Amino acid sequence: MDIRPLTDALSVSPQITPADLQAVRDAGFKSVICNRPDGEGADQPNFGEIERAALAAGLQARYLPAESGKVADAHGVAFGALMAELPKPVLAFCRTGMRSTTMWALSQAGGTGLPQIIERASKAGFDLKGVVRRIVNGGRTPVEVADASHAVVIVGAGAAGIAVAASLLARSPGLDIAIIDPATIHYYQPGWTMVGAGVFDAASTARTMASLLPRGVHWLQSAVAAFEPERNAVVLDGCRVVKYEQLVVCPGLKLDWHGIEGLVDALGRNGVTSNYRYDLAPYTWELVRRLRGGRAIFSQPPMPIKCAGAPQKAMYLSADHWRSAGVLPAIDIQFCNAGAVLFGVADYVPALMEYVKAYGIGLNFGETLVAVDGPVRKAVFSRALPDGSTERITREFDLLHAVPPQKAPDFVRVSPLADAAGWVDVDPGTLRHKQFANVFALGDVANTSNAKTAAAARKQAPVVAHNLLATRGTVKGDAQYDGYGSCPLTVERGKIVLAEFTYGGKLAPSFPKWLIDGTRPSALAWLLKERILPPLYWDGMLKGREWLAQPEMVG
Repeated sequence: MDIRPLTDALSVSPQITPADLQAVRDAGFKSVICNRPDGEGADQPNFGEIERAALAAGLQARYLPAESGKVADAHGVAFGALMAELPKPVLAFCRTGMRSTTMWALSQAGGTGLPQIIERASKAGFDLKGVVRRIVNGGRTPVEVADASHAVVIVGAGAAGIAVAASLLARSPGLDIAIIDPATIHYYQPGWTMVGAGVFDAASTARTMASLLPRGVHWLQSAVAAFEPERNAVVLDGCRVVKYEQLVVCPGLKLDWHGIEGLVDALGRNGVTSNYRYDLAPYTWELVRRLRGGRAIFSQPPMPIKCAGAPQKAMYLSADHWRSAGVLPAIDIQFCNAGAVLFGVADYVPALMEYVKAYGIGLNFGETLVAVDGPVRKAVFSRALPDGSTERITREFDLLHAVPPQKAPDFVRVSPLADAAGWVDVDPGTLRHKQFANVFALGDVANTSNAKTAAAARKQAPVVAHNLLATRGTVKGDAQYDGYGSCPLTVERGKIVLAEFTYGGKLAPSFPKWLIDGTRPSALAWLLKERILPPLYWDGMLKGREWLAQPEMVG
């Protein structure tokens, strides 16, 4: 744990886990305050899990969340009230510690002098100059005062962000690029399906961010609070301002765990799991191995979601294990999909249906998971009826693999860059913003209709890199993204239906049919998923090597 004292009564830290709470107690703390909203990161435990562990360790726990960069004066007042109420010393935490420090600073305004606040925060490693400007500017952040300026600013250091930075530097060495991302760990999220099936170890899907960022890129380890595209500015957590000439937006999407009533409290126990969270994928495998009979439910929310095939991948691999263990006849498998079809590209459905029948899976289309009661192991689904009304269906379960609804990050949805649904509004071919010509977006946050997968980002990154440099006048012509996406559907251990397609569901195989027929289960496709794609990701895509990803040029 990275605990940093601000006063004798208060320390702050980045995100902690339930496993840390006993050590927090042993370090002498009496209380913890969580200032981070649930669902910000795929490796983040929810406050309910923190609170249970805190109480077990004999600690008081309170929840005072604020979105990155949205710490208000009222948060400062509430933080001061909690500090007056709680046993001390107190440990406050958020993603990095910045929001907790900001709340403390605001709670001290009018009492402790500003120089002392800044000095104490600085000793703890937090730059509060932007907060001071906000205080003296009547609560507003003056975007004309920039803390930093870069030629290219990339928001998000996931697969899309690092790949586009590497592709830019491969084309234009020495280009002044900054990546904004508060995370210290980068995850290979396509591997979490394999973790949930006992094929990969969870640790193999994680590497430090510092080890992956391209050499020469400036890393601004902060969260974005707001975009000011009219002024070519990004406002960061802590009210700092970064100016740009070109902006690339690729922070991924937000998993809305609170979008399903009771799910947050149920996750990680009572048979409720999800491969969409790093720390829960191993629990999926634990549940699968332990289940010898009963009902297993796999849910899929309304589109768009990250990797639309992932919910059923977990289902097929679980069923295959139960078949190998000889307990499949004793397990009732139900797939509850908010959509109307098994898979959006019809050519792959026949092969999938063969496995649905072989595993005895019940298909329930048009059903959306809306509530979970973990202790009694019941899941509630909503289904639309022909007359326009809805009905609720309650199903008991022994295992529930739940996938939360998904949306664009809050700071994107409320920005001038967003369309009516909250996604960044870009041209589907050039990935350039429809209103702001020096802004691009790729990955899960863009409003393109392709599948939201790492494979899509791998094809998008070179397109954005070329078109951004064209905007700068260093190259000519437009690169076009054709909507390519890939979904390796793990139908059994050792075989995959390799779905590859472009806009409109047009098949786009990377290999000749005699080698891998994507519409049929393939052992070679499994080898690709298990052995080839991870190094292709780490050592190819994130290094700017555009194997089979060179962009198509028009004009």
